[in-house]
Amino acid sequence: MIPVPSSNIVSIGYEENTLYVQFHSGTLYAYYNVPESVYHALMTAPSHGKYLAAHVKGHYAYKRIG
Repeated sequence: MIPVPSSNIVSIGYEENTLYVQFHSGTLYAYYNVPESVYHALMTAPSHGKYLAAHVKGHYAYKRIG
């Protein structure tokens, strides 16, 4: 997990096509079958939260894991 400067997200991780997002609320989500290019775009986006909302949420299956 890599800490990111965000008002909503604490850290982001990526392993074997699974994107992990830890929020300030303490919840951790896993998003499945996410291409590595989407992960890299998320990590370099000016706003991690806006990118997540526009390009990940609603596009990939997910599960709350923590």
